[in-house]
Amino acid sequence: MYSDCGCLPSREFGILLHITSLPGVGAHGDLGSDAYRFVDFLASSGARVWQVLPLVPTHHGGSPYLGESAHAGNPLLVSPQQLLDDDLVSGEQFDEFIHSSNAGCDYKSAHHRLLMHAFSRYLEFDRKLADDITRFANHNDYWLPDYTLYRAIKHLHNNAPWFDWPAPLRDRDAQALAAARTEYRDEIQFGAFAQYVFWKQWNRLKTYANQHDIRIMGDMPMFVAHDSAEVWAFPDYFQLDATGHAVSVAGVPPDYFSVTGQRWGNPLYEWRHMQQDGFTWWINRFRSQLKLFDLLRVDHFRGYESCWSIPAQCEDATQGRWRNSPGDALFATLSQAFDPLPLIAEDLGDITDAVHELRQRHGFPGMRVLQFAFDGGADNLHLPHNHVECSVVYTGTHDNNTTLGWFHQLAPAQQQRVYEYLGNPQVTMPWALIRATMASVARLGVLPLQDIMELDDTHRMNMPGTGSGNWSWRFDWSSLPFGTADRLAHLASVYGR
Repeated sequence: MYSDCGCLPSREFGILLHITSLPGVGAHGDLGSDAYRFVDFLASSGARVWQVLPLVPTHHGGSPYLGESAHAGNPLLVSPQQLLDDDLVSGEQFDEFIHSSNAGCDYKSAHHRLLMHAFSRYLEFDRKLADDITRFANHNDYWLPDYTLYRAIKHLHNNAPWFDWPAPLRDRDAQALAAARTEYRDEIQFGAFAQYVFWKQWNRLKTYANQHDIRIMGDMPMFVAHDSAEVWAFPDYFQLDATGHAVSVAGVPPDYFSVTGQRWGNPLYEWRHMQQDGFTWWINRFRSQLKLFDLLRVDHFRGYESCWSIPAQCEDATQGRWRNSPGDALFATLSQAFDPLPLIAEDLGDITDAVHELRQRHGFPGMRVLQFAFDGGADNLHLPHNHVECSVVYTGTHDNNTTLGWFHQLAPAQQQRVYEYLGNPQVTMPWALIRATMASVARLGVLPLQDIMELDDTHRMNMPGTGSGNWSWRFDWSSLPFGTADRLAHLASVYGR
């Protein structure tokens, strides 16, 4: 199946839409009927890839790039309707959830109560389900026990970060952990149940997508959140002090998105310890992600060559410096553990020859973004005439403005330059850039749904460097222009995708 272009065997196109952006009755999208309807839309449009963002349980703010776990799924994505359909909740309990959601009650609390009802029903009645959960736990024993214990302790300590827990729990004293496992047994069982339900619903959706010739591309952040099960469980793999606080944190230097750079706050890896242990932590991380996804976009690929290291006490990223990462050794180890290794490298930003060479040595497709193409001269790598076959081209990513919003913010002379380069097409934005994406020699073209829906800058998913107002965008089926699927299918046919 895999060609000399890694995981991209033929010309295809896909659509970028995170699960939370789907329509539905709750505060955000979930794994229910609208997800299946979206698969049907993808298939009818000729798309062969559905790209989503990380599926992890998120902290306050909802960023999927700052999760409580590198492995766990977000229980808030569990479909209440499917809980009812699977006879895990009663009709009365489901109706109570719908009433609470429509009445403006806290969605997270209402959803948690519904999952608790399902958990109680499972405890009382379902022996087969108990056996299924035991098998699930055994297959995921490399991450599930740490996560469920972390989540139980955190919940019962008012959601305080692990580095602020009492020292015996913070430092993973064996006696303290054994006592916690006994004391919090019910919470730990519930956490395992919620993960089982998430993975069951996700696998059902993924199977449906694959049956319709749709592959799902996930997104794996380079770093993990400081307050996460993995940093708590493996502190020696991170640059922390004796109390669990970060010594150096990740980010990027000043760039297109921010004049002061971005201080992400994730603790940097202690690469020496990871490499001495045969990169087991990374093998396990990829193991869980490759169970979830057919393709995996590796975010911030630049960090596998070197990371921007910021002293933890600094308020922005301007005082950081680059520190080398053992990317070659890591990817050689991963290639031995996984065959194939279906990765796409997000190689955007401050990219050096060393980063390009690392990607090329391991055969990973890189990325091109058309919204970046019209700054500079004719040698800009994002201009279509400079694209290469082994790459993925986007109109824009989840971090960009919508294409219509981007175009409207250009000066008239820049708008004219864009249209002149594109051959003064008769179609308007954003379809002019969509057509250029389809026409590119890049094996895979990806279109954010906002561009397909011709939406402006009020509909963007994320604005890097800002701490609020992100990750909440959703679409409505009634706003999808009539004939969109046919229009996409026609372009896919014209350009051999």
